[in-house]
Formats: sequence, structure tokens, C-alpha cells
Amino acid sequence: MCLAIPYRIIELLDGNRAFASTGNIKAEVRTDLIRDLHVGDPVLVHAGFVIEKIDQDYSEELENLWSQIRDLAGGDQ
Repeated sequence: MCLAIPYRIIELLDGNRAFASTGNIKAEVRTDLIRDLHVGDPVLVHAGFVIEKIDQDYSEELENLWSQIRDLAGGDQ
């Protein structure tokens, strides 16, 4: 089973890399699989790779659900 987590691109780096955030977590991710990314783009990340750029409305729904999961897990993840 795979789990992709919704992130937002917060900074583009050189070499097919970017910083992305979800909740209080900031991570460096690889962008080799997706082209034409911009700061603010909502994306799905799996195993450290951006695997999909997602629609803004869908992104908001996923971010809300992921926030509920973090709350149920009892932490600031």
C-alpha cells in the first residue's frame, strides 16, 4: 500500500528539488517526476518525491482531512 501526503511547495531549489510543507513539517522533496511547479502549488508527495500536482479545491479537502488525522494522532506532525 502506498501513502501520498498533501504538501505545498514553499521554495524551489536547483537540481530538481524543492522545500514543501504540510502542517508544521517542512521537508526537502524531489521534483524529478513533475514539471512546471511553482511556489504555492499543492502536490502529493510519496517517498520524498512529488508524484502529482493537484487541483486547489481537492487540495483544500485533502489538507483538512490530513489535519484531522494529525489531530487524532495527538501531535504537531
